Order: sequence, then C-alpha cells, then structure tokens
Amino acid sequence: MGRFRDALSASGLAAIAEVKRRSPSAGDLRPDADPARLAAQFANAGAAAVSILVDERFGGSFEDLKAARAAAAVPLLAKGFFTEELDLLRAKVAGADAVLILLRDVDDQRAAALISYARELGLETLVEAHDAAELQRAVGLEAEVVGVNARDLSTFEIDRPTQLELIARMRAHDAVVVAESGVHSRAQGAAAELAGADAILVGSALMRAENPAERLREIASRPLVKVCGLTRRDDVDAAVEAGADMLGFILAEESPRGAREVLPVPEDRLSVAVFVGKVEEAGSDLVQLYEREEGRVRGRDAVLLRNGETVAQVVDLPWDEQDPLHFQRAAVVEGRVMLAGRLGPDNVREAVRAVRPWAVDAASKLEAKPGIKDHDKVRAFVEAAR
Repeated sequence: MGRFRDALSASGLAAIAEVKRRSPSAGDLRPDADPARLAAQFANAGAAAVSILVDERFGGSFEDLKAARAAAAVPLLAKGFFTEELDLLRAKVAGADAVLILLRDVDDQRAAALISYARELGLETLVEAHDAAELQRAVGLEAEVVGVNARDLSTFEIDRPTQLELIARMRAHDAVVVAESGVHSRAQGAAAELAGADAILVGSALMRAENPAERLREIASRPLVKVCGLTRRDDVDAAVEAGADMLGFILAEESPRGAREVLPVPEDRLSVAVFVGKVEEAGSDLVQLYEREEGRVRGRDAVLLRNGETVAQVVDLPWDEQDPLHFQRAAVVEGRVMLAGRLGPDNVREAVRAVRPWAVDAASKLEAKPGIKDHDKVRAFVEAAR
C-alpha cells in the first residue's frame, strides 16, 4: 500500500480535510484561503490527508498544491477533473501523493489507463463513484481507494441514504472506502463509519468555519455522546442544542423512561431505538438491543445494530446494580465500545479517561424525574464528555 491508502487505513475513522475556495453548488466559501497555512493546520489537527482543489472552477490551481506540499508532510490528494495523462503528471510535479479519478467523466478504458499511468508515476488514485453502476465499475477496475460521493454533480443535491447503502456494499471488497460530501457533524461521520467507510472527506464545513482546524477536530473527535431515555420533544431539542450526537428512545414498556415512539431528530444527528429482547421497526437510524433477563427490565449489556448488523458493543451495568470493575471491564472489550451505566456530568470524564470509548450513553443521571430530562444536567454531561 502507498502513503495515501496507509493513512486512510489506520484504526478508527480517518479524515481528509479539503481546501477549496469556492463550490459550484454553494458559491464562495473562503475566497482568501491560504492552502499552505490550512494544510499545515489540518495536519496538526489530525487530518490523515489533505485534499487540494486544483480546478479554477473551485478557485484552485496547481500552485495551491505546490504551496501545500511545501507546508505539510501529510499525503496530498490533487482534486480536479482529470481525464488525460498530462493532468496526472502536472499533479505529480506539484507534489501530489494521490489524484482523483471521476468515473462520471471517463469510461473504463480511460480510467484503467489513468490508474496505470498514475502507478508509473508513483501516484495513488481515489476512484470516485456516485451511484451503484459507477461503484460496480470501481470494483471491476480493482480500485484500491474508492470514494462514494453523496452529491449528485448534476443537481448538486445530497442523497445520504443512498451513499450509506453503497458504502455498505463495499464491505465485501478489499478497498479503502471514503465517504465524500455533506459531512457537517460527528454523527454524519459516524453514520458513514458504521456503514463501512474507512474515511470521510470534509470540505465545505471546514471552509465555512471561523476556525477550520478546530472544526475538523470537532467533527473527527470521539467519544460520541448519546442522551437516552428521551420521551418529550422539549428534551430532544435540549439534547440537540447541548451538542449530543445520538438521541435514544427506549421502546420497552417496563422501563420507567419508556417512550411511545422515536421522535424526529435533525439530519445531522442519529436516532437510536432501544429494545429489550426483540427488535421492531421504529424508523430509527440505529437500534440498541438488550437481552431479556428474568425479574429485571433488561439484561446487562447490549449491541448497537445498523440494519441488523452489530456495529458496536454496549457495555452497561446490571439493572439497578453497581459494579466496581465496570470501567476496567469495558476497557478490555475489543472494537467499538459504547459505555453506559449511571454516567453523568460527575463521572463521565473519568470514564472517558479510563475506557477511551467510541461513545458514551447516559439516561437516568440526566433526569429531573424518570422520563423527564434536567436540561442543565444534559448540557453539563455533553460538555464533560467532550
């Protein structure tokens, strides 16, 4: 593998930060963007790679790529509408580690020729697909890094559900998968991650931010924060305003904080339906499933499911009981861990330090009474978890 693919293949969800001054769909984003300064800042903020728009329609040029190369050591992706070998040579000379190949713009013969020439130059390729047919073409071309773009380049509309479905199809193939376009929040990045993406490419959200590097850190940061046991619209709104990434609704009649349904959540957050024993259709993004246990509302631990597939382990406490080794037990679980069990503003920092979980989940310690959230406690919990 090359430097670019290696960087995107590291554990966890990698981020490609993009430098672009304008967008055909959104107009000017950051006309005065300094590619050298931004590339260095993004590298320091943890970007696995930096994408540089070199097309004048995006306010970019190969000079921007040269400037970024001089300022940052991370892999650089040259992004443009490349259809000829000369385009790739110019990218190589300017300092690129990888180049974009848009399957929308080239047939398979031309794409294969460009991929082959890129290898001769020592360049890697990000082969981008927008629909199922293009994705199949990318697989047929044996692309090592495949980008799945949520944006229709003809209408500029974002279709995230289709993007996630296409990403999930790539689990059967040995390729690094990058979710592109429309990622503006931790939850949207996590949705791509849980579908099977190895990396996200973030551009407009960074370019619009007052501090692009801090915005990158925010979107890529872990743990995710879940506020559970929500039963009222006001409490959902408070959790969203506080910055929670996931909103949980317990669909179990025995629970003192049981909800009648999954309430709508903003598109930049994830809804989680919580079941005991058996999953039912609830219209949520994710499902949290506990086993039944005689004499208790639920069993101890759970799994987090996406479309019926386990994507994380939920390490919890027994119902109405404590466990002095709870954090130690959670810390040795492999893979993604959502830590739950009497978490609140007073102990979540300690929990995050001890376990380093993928997500934290709180319900009862954020309440004024069962099923009714204390908004101050919700805000304090989210802030402490960060």
